[in-house]
Amino acid sequence: MRYRIVPVTHFNQNCLIIWCEITHEAALVDPGGESNKLRAEVDKLNVKIGKILLTHGHIDHVGSAVELKKYYSVPIIGPHKSDQILLDSLIIQCNMLGVDIPDDTTAVIPDFWLKDGDTVQVGHEFFNVLHCPGHSPGHVVYWNKIQKFIIMGDVLFKENIGRTDLPGGNIISLMNSIKNKLFSLDDDIVFLPGHGAQSTIGHERVNNTFCSIIR
Repeated sequence: MRYRIVPVTHFNQNCLIIWCEITHEAALVDPGGESNKLRAEVDKLNVKIGKILLTHGHIDHVGSAVELKKYYSVPIIGPHKSDQILLDSLIIQCNMLGVDIPDDTTAVIPDFWLKDGDTVQVGHEFFNVLHCPGHSPGHVVYWNKIQKFIIMGDVLFKENIGRTDLPGGNIISLMNSIKNKLFSLDDDIVFLPGHGAQSTIGHERVNNTFCSIIR
């Protein structure tokens, strides 16, 4: 598996291009904006986008999803259906956060919702889906067991955790997700969060003071 991190918008959100080295099939994960920038990066990599994956329904992670779906003629997959209310209310989110409404985007309608235990395939790479609510009700993460790599979205960050003060956020659910879904995994698993630098499960287990209550 290969990947390229492409930070987008003033939220500095980590959009990810992941691809299979054998087939060159690729996926765009959380295209939060700047679609022209993302398309240019895809062209540089000489890969074929086969799907768009979403971790959750906040505007900084889905802002260009509809436009890129149309451009590449590919399905939008994820998140969990519990985030439908967020994906249906992008205009409200934009007004709340004081950001411009993306072109052609009043709502995002996934072609396939995900649930805990599902598997997503990109070429010969497989990602297990973990439903990790808390930052949003339908947040999912994508775990490549073979590569020991997680696409984390906004559940867990390097020495920080996802915010829960946005609509649908719940600190108890978030801490349960971290404890039961993430901290049950091996220390050497690398994860890339939706914002900021990558880390490992082991590093957060020891150094994340926000999680000290569940250690």
